[in-house]
Amino acid sequence: MQLPDDVPVAPAPVPHDHVAQPSADPALGAATEAEPASAVTPGPTSTPSSAASFAPLPAAGISAAAPASLPPAILVRNFSKRYGAIAAVKGLNLAVPPGEILGLVGPNGAGKTTTLRALAGILRPTEGTLSIAGHDLAVSPVEAKRRLAFIPDEPHLFDYLTVEEHLRFTARLYGVPDAAARIPVLLAEMELTDKRAVLPSELSRGMKQKLSVATALLHDPAVLILDEPLTGLDPAGIRRMKDTIRRRAEHGTAVILSSHLLNLVEELCTRVLLLRRGEVAALGTIAELRALRPEYATASLEDLFIAITDDAPPAGHAA
Repeated sequence: MQLPDDVPVAPAPVPHDHVAQPSADPALGAATEAEPASAVTPGPTSTPSSAASFAPLPAAGISAAAPASLPPAILVRNFSKRYGAIAAVKGLNLAVPPGEILGLVGPNGAGKTTTLRALAGILRPTEGTLSIAGHDLAVSPVEAKRRLAFIPDEPHLFDYLTVEEHLRFTARLYGVPDAAARIPVLLAEMELTDKRAVLPSELSRGMKQKLSVATALLHDPAVLILDEPLTGLDPAGIRRMKDTIRRRAEHGTAVILSSHLLNLVEELCTRVLLLRRGEVAALGTIAELRALRPEYATASLEDLFIAITDDAPPAGHAA
């Protein structure tokens, strides 16, 4: 299905097998999106045309803070995903209000990756609905994706765009009207100011992660989906990234953070969703999760989560 050429579709980078290649549009004189199956994603051999001078597209018009009267920023109803006979996620229901940081945790094969990819619009649900900022991903995928950013655990960047050109290209896709003012601020926040003219091949793993985050935050998304966001960061970078996530939530962004680092989850997250074999094992605050197993009231969070998930998954389940 071909999307309208005047609408940006681009959560933050997604894996290479979901790349939407830019194509030339004579009306705009620059690159446009070609395929809506997922986010526009930098790939190892993809280079957008006219990288140095992007024509503006209409702004998404997302406000940073959301009044409490607005519907949930993320709404999941009876979401299931099957791969043939394999049930990855079964009957998930979830509502995440603006400003909440929800931790998504669970053992390998619990369905976390499937859930994140479905929320990012990369995977279609077998059953159920997923909405971003009031827009059903199946009915209005463009509007939904304009309001989210997905940062996978592995950054995927354009080989031949500099750090700053990545941000300028992202601004053009989303129609960010004040990009010239936002870009220097984000470069400073991510400690990339002195790397602005550098290509990805010259960046460390942690710097690539920071650039991925910067491109995700540029259009001020209503929903931020993070998969292991601290990968590759040094201690100072970890502290700055945690501060960045907190500030975004304080300004109304709904955040889903998936990580195996339970101390990070405990430190940042308002609530925790614990998946087990594709189903909800527990959902609530850390205190509410401890109340499920009173004998673990003073135990470590790691011991508590292992206790809740401590039975072997049956054959035929995958993440």
